[in-house]
Amino acid sequence: MQRRTLVALAALAATTLSAPIALAQAGGDIKIAHVYSRTGPLEAYGKQTQAGLLMGLEYATQGSMAVNGRKITVLEKDDQGKPDLGKSLLATAYSDDKVDLAVGPTSSGVALAMLPVAEEYKKILLVEPAVADAITGEKWNKYIFRTGRNSSQDAISNAVAVDQDNVSIAMLAQDYAFGRDGVKAFKDALKKAKIVHEEYLPPTTTDFTAGIQRLVDGLKDKPGRKIIAVVWAGGTPPFNALADADLKKRFNIEVGTGGNILPAMAAYKRFPGMEGATYYYYGIPKNAANDWMVAEHQKRFNSPPDFFTAGGFSAAMAIVTALKKTGGDTATNKLITAMEGMSFDTPKGPMTFRKEDHQAMQSMYHFKIKVDPAVAWGIPELVREIKPADMQVPIRNKP
Repeated sequence: MQRRTLVALAALAATTLSAPIALAQAGGDIKIAHVYSRTGPLEAYGKQTQAGLLMGLEYATQGSMAVNGRKITVLEKDDQGKPDLGKSLLATAYSDDKVDLAVGPTSSGVALAMLPVAEEYKKILLVEPAVADAITGEKWNKYIFRTGRNSSQDAISNAVAVDQDNVSIAMLAQDYAFGRDGVKAFKDALKKAKIVHEEYLPPTTTDFTAGIQRLVDGLKDKPGRKIIAVVWAGGTPPFNALADADLKKRFNIEVGTGGNILPAMAAYKRFPGMEGATYYYYGIPKNAANDWMVAEHQKRFNSPPDFFTAGGFSAAMAIVTALKKTGGDTATNKLITAMEGMSFDTPKGPMTFRKEDHQAMQSMYHFKIKVDPAVAWGIPELVREIKPADMQVPIRNKP
């Protein structure tokens, strides 16, 4: 009897001692890995995302950088724009660093390599800003959420500006997942205009002479309105080469594209009146989060926040909103339950994670370029906000 009592007391003592340890572990830091292109061809995009992520965490936690008493720490990892490296870094973050979730990457090619890693480790990967439809499409798994827009959202919103009868379009895109998914989504979105040529060039292209000639050959004899639509990210953008070709005067060919970072939009000044649709421009949204981000970014960096700063900020707000819903619990299944169908504030206004594929439904902005000699870039003036309800974004993760 005495032996049984001693065994029972020992078991009780072990349970009592282990409880504080478990509570201490549960109350430890919330660890987030940010895998992004700190160097490489998309370095400018990656650095903006990182700045936005940290500012967004600060804003969403009201400066505490904590949720429910748990401090948030961010581990930065540079994938250099290389898919194999990104895959390896994410696996290390989940296994060795014991992060609770991850954000990134910058490149669509890297993102597609990383998706199976999230599934293998059963940890959330919040994709920002990689764009390819396949990420929340045929390559998707339940651990993938995305605050960044996808190719379909880009394409559907840009189609607003050009999808009319008697319009011929030639596509100029980068020859990898971002470019090809972007063209496919744009084609799917068009109902009236016709695509007459597709030109895919390496992402590292700097001489566009031959590609532009093939685009011109595909368009010059077409009746009606003629447009070269550009899907390009990072590297050397083709806009100066297109402007140098003087296409409007020589062949009555216009150029159209979506939004971009401010340095890239310097070339937009050569296309006054150019129309398209953008994910973000700091002067367009009117809400408290954007007002704070614009003012603080100007104060800290002596410049307005850029295209991908808003994306990192939005990812942070999604994470903090989810953590508040779970009471700071980072268990993956609890986070998934909290995030599916979840609405959250961002500098663009409210976003909602669609339950079926975890893609953030969000507004886009139809713009027309205005040139101001005092501003270094072409200014995308708002024509109209294209709200989520105005875009029938397809669910592509079904067989």
